[in-house]
Amino acid sequence: MDSPFPPSSLSPGDGHIVVSLLPAGGSGLEAMTYQYPLKLIAPSPSIDQHSILVFILSYGGGLVAGDAVNLSIHVRPESKLSIATQGHTKIFKTPSPDITTRQNIHAQIDNDAGLCLLPDPVQPFEDSVYAQIQIFRLESRASLCLLDWVTHGRSARGENWSLIKWTGRNEVWLCAPKESGQERLLVRDSVILSRDGSQAVGRTLQDVMQNIAVSGTLILRGNMMRSLGEFFIAEFDTLPRIGAQDFRSPEAKAKAISGVSDMQQWRSQRLEMEKQGGVLWSAAQVRGCVIVKFGATTVEAGREWIGSMIMKEGSIAAQFGNQSLMCIR
Repeated sequence: MDSPFPPSSLSPGDGHIVVSLLPAGGSGLEAMTYQYPLKLIAPSPSIDQHSILVFILSYGGGLVAGDAVNLSIHVRPESKLSIATQGHTKIFKTPSPDITTRQNIHAQIDNDAGLCLLPDPVQPFEDSVYAQIQIFRLESRASLCLLDWVTHGRSARGENWSLIKWTGRNEVWLCAPKESGQERLLVRDSVILSRDGSQAVGRTLQDVMQNIAVSGTLILRGNMMRSLGEFFIAEFDTLPRIGAQDFRSPEAKAKAISGVSDMQQWRSQRLEMEKQGGVLWSAAQVRGCVIVKFGATTVEAGREWIGSMIMKEGSIAAQFGNQSLMCIR
């Protein structure tokens, strides 16, 4: 029996999202399509929702060896899109190192539009091979918040960077006016975690990662992210430096803290949290972007840290709504 539905123009794993400004204001989905093994879900927007929310999912709870996901995104002028997940993106083991699981995102963000991508981390299982490419093309007044992070695997099963290979690349391009057709590369951030690569220098991948359970990169660009970027830079500048150790007793420190501002108290508590969770991080400005690199000795410590920083500053919630933060709470 022939299907009554027309054949899909998408290949397996392909997806497409277009968001535009509604006539009455606010953002709306102009188009959203997907094919197995990719799945996209957009909850019905509420009246006071600041951005369209889309969940990226996969059938069966993860990506099996050989799966390929290709998602294209277009955020049209003055609209906003938030992307989240409903759990870790699990990467299952491969039967052969030659079989790679792939996930690619290509996004176009127009002037006065914003894309906020704050997903759960990727979780590569033992003996998995994964490659990811995420390319973002921004017009001059476009805004981007991108969180890209990866965990050491399933600690309950004893996995500790037991993957074969994990490759990730993020690129941010500035699009010139259409008549010129020129683009300028602002950021190219690449990470390669390889079992063979570490063994080539006489070390295991676990040794190379030095007890880090999660490693992540946050990239911020545009007017909507300016306040958050400045916040990360300012907080990085206030981190204790060599020679600035406080040798006072805990009682003296507590007494000193009681007389400072709420921000200083929060900062002191955050520094203690970073110490307890083994959080290491840095922030830098690169061609108009702010890039934050971080790692933590537990996944939850990393989530708590990045979530506390973004929520304390507050501009993401104000611009995109609290629903955009659900994966980092």
